[in-house]
Amino acid sequence: MAGATGPKRQDTRKFFENLSGAGKSIAVLTSGGDAQGMNGAVRAVVRMGIYVGAKVYFIHEGYQGMVDGGNNIIEATWESVSSVLQVGGTVIGSARCKEFRTHEGRLKAAHNLVQRGITYLCVIGGDGSLTGANLFREEWSSLLNELIEQGLIDEDAARSNSKLHIVGMVGSIDNDFCGTDMTIGTDSALHRIIEVVDAIMTTAQSHQRTFVLEVMGRHCGYLALVSALACGADWVFIPEMPPEDGWEDNMCQKLSENRADRKRLNIIIVAEGAIDSHNKAITPDYIKDLVVSNLGFDTRVTILGHVQRGGTPSAFDRILASRMGVEAVLALLEASTDTPACVVSLVGNQAVRLPLMECVQMTQEVQKAMDEKKFDEAVRLRGRSFENNLSTYRLLASQTARSELPNGEEEEAGDEEQSHSSFNVAVMNVGAPAAGMNAAVRSAVRVGITEGHKMFAVNDGFEGFYKGQIKEIKWGDVGGWTGQGGSLLGTKRTLPAKHLDKIAEQMRIHNISALLVIGGFEAFESLLELYQARAHYQEFCIPMCILPATISNNVPGTDHSLGADTSLNAIVETCDRIKQSASGTKRRVFIIETMGGYCGYLATVGGLAAGADTVYIYEEPFDIRDLQANVEHLTQKMKTSIQRGLVLRNENSNENFTTDFIYQLYSEEGRGVFDCRKNILGHMQQGGAPSPFDRNFGTKVAAKAIQWISRTLKESYKEGRVFTNSEDTACLLGMRRRAMVFQPVAQLREETDFVHRIPKEQWWLKLRPLMKILAKYKTSYDVSDAGQLEHVTRVRPKQSDASAGI
Repeated sequence: MAGATGPKRQDTRKFFENLSGAGKSIAVLTSGGDAQGMNGAVRAVVRMGIYVGAKVYFIHEGYQGMVDGGNNIIEATWESVSSVLQVGGTVIGSARCKEFRTHEGRLKAAHNLVQRGITYLCVIGGDGSLTGANLFREEWSSLLNELIEQGLIDEDAARSNSKLHIVGMVGSIDNDFCGTDMTIGTDSALHRIIEVVDAIMTTAQSHQRTFVLEVMGRHCGYLALVSALACGADWVFIPEMPPEDGWEDNMCQKLSENRADRKRLNIIIVAEGAIDSHNKAITPDYIKDLVVSNLGFDTRVTILGHVQRGGTPSAFDRILASRMGVEAVLALLEASTDTPACVVSLVGNQAVRLPLMECVQMTQEVQKAMDEKKFDEAVRLRGRSFENNLSTYRLLASQTARSELPNGEEEEAGDEEQSHSSFNVAVMNVGAPAAGMNAAVRSAVRVGITEGHKMFAVNDGFEGFYKGQIKEIKWGDVGGWTGQGGSLLGTKRTLPAKHLDKIAEQMRIHNISALLVIGGFEAFESLLELYQARAHYQEFCIPMCILPATISNNVPGTDHSLGADTSLNAIVETCDRIKQSASGTKRRVFIIETMGGYCGYLATVGGLAAGADTVYIYEEPFDIRDLQANVEHLTQKMKTSIQRGLVLRNENSNENFTTDFIYQLYSEEGRGVFDCRKNILGHMQQGGAPSPFDRNFGTKVAAKAIQWISRTLKESYKEGRVFTNSEDTACLLGMRRRAMVFQPVAQLREETDFVHRIPKEQWWLKLRPLMKILAKYKTSYDVSDAGQLEHVTRVRPKQSDASAGI
């Protein structure tokens, strides 16, 4: 790992080296229901705390341990959080504590903290745990006074512990906390649900069965909603959206229509808190009896229960927890006497700090709105992420394909705009296959049909395009595509430049009025070529959009590409197994090579999620001195109780320092101290079923892209044809920090290094110092982005993209 060089623009940046934890004591506890990823957060808090010179304590068994004191509160060491990153649940234990709710209980807890000089508290839990922490903080001064009166502490102790600083992280699989897009554990719970659904689908298909699945979510339907999106369920029941009266008949009609459409199975997903519009619970057994009595379908019920809380954390949850843990320590170090208790959370792709009580109040308002049957208000208060999921679900599930309505009835789309809203739209994959491509194609096809377009599928990328492998694709053709890996349309790396004549001719033949390209760097280059060819070919003067899909995550204009999350999970799972294989041998270092071309995203973020010691990438040059320093660092590590090492190397990080070279160097230099093994992960990083994140992301971005295409088509339709040559009609839809943005490819050209096929600026490079700190390297960490306490933004009522009800 390259040594940290001094930053160039020091004057405008803020570095955390100036924040010292010397003389401070931080305690970390997990409370309430457990969630996968909590251990990653504990590990990050402990290591970041120790790194800045603070003392860090574990409080075992949540608030109960704080009240009981004694051996429940013990000092943590660097080694004590080794190997916990891949463990589900919480290694320091969690408990529901009635005593902490009483004044006497909190008095005991305060006494236990003061005895150890702990005035910084990091709480990982749900809204109940965080509310309790805030009350404790508000009472702190009076609790100290009581302790003085009772003679349990003296004035000096009260003075030196006069303020309690609190920062919260939300660990909850339900994702029911307002102010954050994702809580720690949600993504892993979705992994468990989707694993089960994928397994059930094969047996359901064999017997033509209907399955009713109950997932967790007593007050929040996030898990049910997203898993329904991610597996293409026929129907979903969530507390925030009770079905209208008469839903029983509507549901049965939809199930029988799907069966008539050659679909061999039905999946119905129910949140455990699902209710109808009269507040009556909707149970899986009630739905089963309904389906059996009305339709006679063979129906089974599966209740997932605590499976959803268990298992190893996903790559996303490990990274989220690590980022949040480090951010939490920074927030504590920067806290002043008048800083309100804050919670660190994620909005889009950015870590933010929000006042804890604002988030809690808004979370409570959701429940209040639901109790008062103001369901639209509840959905809006849940936040952007929930709203987007819901509107996408409605778009895909609620409207039958217009052209295929069984009795010719029109949906509420309005006939008057039919004449100018029906166009031929082509969808294609370009570049290497990436998980999630099929989910995006399915979503694009169905939303396109719903919007009144005729959808065409192009097989085998631009090679298939110029050869005329183009055919209309219908609603039923994409059934069951969401969970399929690879590219069902077929994909090639061929660029269009050499075949522009033939491609233009095929566009004329099929009267293609818009193009959606789903792919990686080649897709970006292709769209640029088509955009540049507009001057010579009118056929390309149509709306064109690209959805970045590549495991390498090397496309400019987006923080995340479709497929990268699935690939990270494959890398992390393999690294876990490889690390475990060393548990018997001790003192072993693994050198692992990842894919990614010249882009170090997979290596860096995979390294952060797998707990790597060193990661070599092209973007951060390294020399023989760095390699030597890394070997010495591992030698020191082997003297502790952690006796294995993990080194990741991006495939193109350096043409001379190959994986073999690094393996041989480490083997020679580590002789007598540790032995080495190497592993090249290869194409296993590209395969496999898409992760829930990629299925959901693919579904949402494709729906958004088709809606943009529809709008742009209407704007460009003049005198009986579509014509547009402005640069803002050849766009890439990418996630930028907090928002999904359509960006003209012509503008993105300036942001791209075409020789190495990477963007000139990459956000994830900011995660590298964080990875080094957690591996005990001294480094420089720019925290200019962090540190501002923001406020919870209330979403104003607005027209939903998809107004149809389910």
